[in-house]
Amino acid sequence: MSLHIDNIIETEGALILGAGVAGLFTALKLAPFPALVLADAHPGVSGSSARAQGGIAASVGEGDSWQAHAADTVAAGAGLCDPEIAALVAREAPARIDDLVKFGAPFDRRKDGSLAVGREAAHSAARIVHVNGDRAGAEVTRALAERAFATSSINLLEGFHAIELAMESGRICGLFARYGSGPLARLVLFRASDVIFATGGIGALYAVTTNPPETRGEGLGMAARAGARIADPEFVQFHPTAIASSRSPVSLATEALRGEGAVLVDETGRRFMPSIHPDAELGPRDVVARAIHRQLAAGHKVFLDCRDAVGARFAEKFPTVYAACREEDIDPATQPIPVAPAAHYHMGGIATDTRGRTSLEGLWAVGECAATGLHGANRLASNSLLEALVFGARLADDLRGRETTHLRRGNLPTPERFRVLPPPKALRDAMSRFVGLERNAESLNEALRVILRTEHAGAHEPALLNMTAAAKLVVAGALARRESRGGHFRTDYPQADKDGVRTFLTLADAEKIIDMAPTPQNQAVG
Repeated sequence: MSLHIDNIIETEGALILGAGVAGLFTALKLAPFPALVLADAHPGVSGSSARAQGGIAASVGEGDSWQAHAADTVAAGAGLCDPEIAALVAREAPARIDDLVKFGAPFDRRKDGSLAVGREAAHSAARIVHVNGDRAGAEVTRALAERAFATSSINLLEGFHAIELAMESGRICGLFARYGSGPLARLVLFRASDVIFATGGIGALYAVTTNPPETRGEGLGMAARAGARIADPEFVQFHPTAIASSRSPVSLATEALRGEGAVLVDETGRRFMPSIHPDAELGPRDVVARAIHRQLAAGHKVFLDCRDAVGARFAEKFPTVYAACREEDIDPATQPIPVAPAAHYHMGGIATDTRGRTSLEGLWAVGECAATGLHGANRLASNSLLEALVFGARLADDLRGRETTHLRRGNLPTPERFRVLPPPKALRDAMSRFVGLERNAESLNEALRVILRTEHAGAHEPALLNMTAAAKLVVAGALARRESRGGHFRTDYPQADKDGVRTFLTLADAEKIIDMAPTPQNQAVG
């Protein structure tokens, strides 16, 4: 693809794409090794991190242990977690919470000053640290952004939209990014020997999602288009209790509410989860989400009833959820909250090792865009931000030993506001309808028709090709996995295989799977 370059920036130090918890924490742990952080929008408020309500899991409570945390992680992962990675993350979790405290994260405390911990679904103990009940993501991201802005080795640039990786002699050597829009748009090549992707997930490829618009899967698609190895792309987690509304993205009713004792009921007030899973509302997310989906498909309405569990304490204990409910004219202290599942988290991503290294020399990945082996087929609640912290620190250790240099800041362009290209509506609708909580060969091939048609129409637009590459990987992984496991449920293969095996593939592998699908490519784009 021919790209006209308007400016070349020589970046000495690490180049980090993404300014959520993963990108900011990695930059801070790298210090004083220099880092240039590129973000679509303002650091500290953009991306999924700032919207995370639940909190961060770590065995910091009395009577808990990292071994129990690791065991819960493996159990929730439906047979596909890497147990060594689960142990590594659980063991290092308390130290990463200490880091956040030092960086200014205002975690909730008990009267004796110790960290307050709550319990969420599929955890055997209370081990979730929160901020003001349901503001962990927002407050942790804000604290990290403030510290990053005050750190001389970190330079943060807002308003750049990365579209393609740059390669030289088989090694990643930087990336191309746009700034400005329309006739004023310019293309910059940021050259760097170390490129770190902290680009988030794929939720905005779905019509109904808890994720903000910038989580379009572009980091995954960019890496895949450059040849990176991708792991487990078929595993998409749907949050069971998004507040049912026409807004996009939809707001969450955090899982911590069910940890407090809130229950799921239909329009008659009947609880349905006790007959589906021994842990009822605290069962694994995929189980709860599918149960709600099937209730809705059968014509029922589903509500999260918090009146007895939280009641009059709602506004104080869960201010974010309370405000979202009031925007829908619901008083959650006195009324049940209408809920429905929504695309929430991608367990798959760019395959990485324990240091965050990908299969491409010069490219690292951290956070939701990476697949470390921690989450398996179904992420355990509140392990997402934790994964970003643990591997952000490990990645930083991998890079920090290099010779410290300084950024050449003088020739950095001043970005103008640009309009981010959203995924086409047809693509988002197809992902929600055909690649959702329940899939089958017929629905996946229907999705392929739309994906390939979209790809054909946007053949000269790199940002759109990144989105369609991500979507193709999800569908190809789902076609290849002829079983049901965790976040991947096929109605034509409803049972799990005896032995679970992780998916590893490149975009070229995905293309081969798609070529063998019943719907021919020429029919899809004709």
